[in-house]
Amino acid sequence: MGGCVGRERQESRGQGSSRGGRNQRKRGARNEPLKKDRPRWKSDYPMTEGQLRSKRDEFWDTAPAFEGRKEIWDALKAAAVALECNDHDLAQAIVDGASITLPHGSLTECYDELGNRYQLPVYCLAPPVNLITERCDEDPVENAEPQTASKKEFQLKVRLSTGKDLRLNASMADPIGLLKKQLQAQEGIEVAHQRWFFSGKLLTDKTRLQDTKIQKDFVIQVIVNQPTPPNH
Repeated sequence: MGGCVGRERQESRGQGSSRGGRNQRKRGARNEPLKKDRPRWKSDYPMTEGQLRSKRDEFWDTAPAFEGRKEIWDALKAAAVALECNDHDLAQAIVDGASITLPHGSLTECYDELGNRYQLPVYCLAPPVNLITERCDEDPVENAEPQTASKKEFQLKVRLSTGKDLRLNASMADPIGLLKKQLQAQEGIEVAHQRWFFSGKLLTDKTRLQDTKIQKDFVIQVIVNQPTPPNH
């Protein structure tokens, strides 16, 4: 699993090209723009979308425990989600706003302004080429009573790009546009500043939860793009 490798830890280990983040950044004085192409990789075993999400959640839940700053980890997570959803401009803006340096134009290796080194594993940046698409057709209860199941309410878990997790009252028949309004009422985030993603795909306002094949324990990512207040 990737992590942030601190300056002292790297120097004590003497890891060749991965020497102290602060010194390496100063010597290189290099900051490449974020590349648009995503890494292509193959998992050791065919991985389902649920397994990929669990693997990513495990990394992001534990990443701040490594050396480094939580706000940088949060920014990297938001940039990774934006990049996977082909919103390159937003990803670049997040990286620039957090003063993150990319020596190779990739989130796989980057530095904060203090010289701390951060590394993201490829599975956080792109799905494997041997990803298995999940299907829910085999659920006999859902197939037998689709309308009843779609109206049943449950707590939908939503994870904001700010790092905050919350739950919304939802049913499988609800469109994303309706849930955006509920999020606005609950958190004060205007609908126009919300972008909802699930399994790497942008969800339109007309998309219903039942169309996403989401299950109760899955998480929807919401990129919050608040306008920058004018300088006085």
